[in-house]
Amino acid sequence: MRSAAATPQGDRIRWVELPGREPTRVYVHGLGATSPAYFTETAVHPSLAGHRSLLIDLLGHGISDRPTAFDYTLEAHADALARALTEADVTGADLIAHSMGGSVAIVLAVRHPRLVSRLVLVDANLDPITPRPGALGSSGIAACSEEDFLAGGWQQIRDLAGPHWWSTMRLAGREALHRSAVHLTRGTTPTMRELLLTLRIPRTYLLPEADAPLPGTETLTASGVTVVPIPDCGHNIMLDNPDTFARATATALGAADRHRD
Repeated sequence: MRSAAATPQGDRIRWVELPGREPTRVYVHGLGATSPAYFTETAVHPSLAGHRSLLIDLLGHGISDRPTAFDYTLEAHADALARALTEADVTGADLIAHSMGGSVAIVLAVRHPRLVSRLVLVDANLDPITPRPGALGSSGIAACSEEDFLAGGWQQIRDLAGPHWWSTMRLAGREALHRSAVHLTRGTTPTMRELLLTLRIPRTYLLPEADAPLPGTETLTASGVTVVPIPDCGHNIMLDNPDTFARATATALGAADRHRD
């Protein structure tokens, strides 16, 4: 396990690092998740293995620090991640980012372009979400005030999440979980989708085939984003269909061609 200071106060982001060749690959998890648990199997898949890979946990999640004074906006997550990657001597990385992590990755690529050379977004949030009481995920969390969430509202989220998601969600700081969900539902200005359209790096969006077509696919495709439906999976594509996910990600990154070279 490695770590780097990610805030001026010294709060640390931590990651599991796999050695290998450049370019570095950075794997970023979603809300209430942790990258080592969600990405290890695919990071070592024959289609993707061999590159320096950072399975990194955002502040407030997994093995990283959980500061209660941090605001956990998408911009703050991206800037903290940028500090950690800079300390880790990462530039021009391939980012493979799931769900909320994909939103953070888009913001990172816009605000810190030297750090990112390619994006693979895994069923990432591109648009604001309407909070809905009793809903699963960020929508349900954001429908609750922070005071009520900390006072016990988190228990309803635990029950809705189920044992699989809760196994990693319980590692997140409760302030971190709530604030991250609130800011994910609010999104950014311009929106994450609009920011994605402005980027000029290779970009791929993976989504479950059952959820296709992705809204706005024509506009995304026209701007150079490759949209790839993945069969036999739900939202957690890398866990539900790891082999197809790894192959699709390798294709998106051009890994097969570089390996042959």
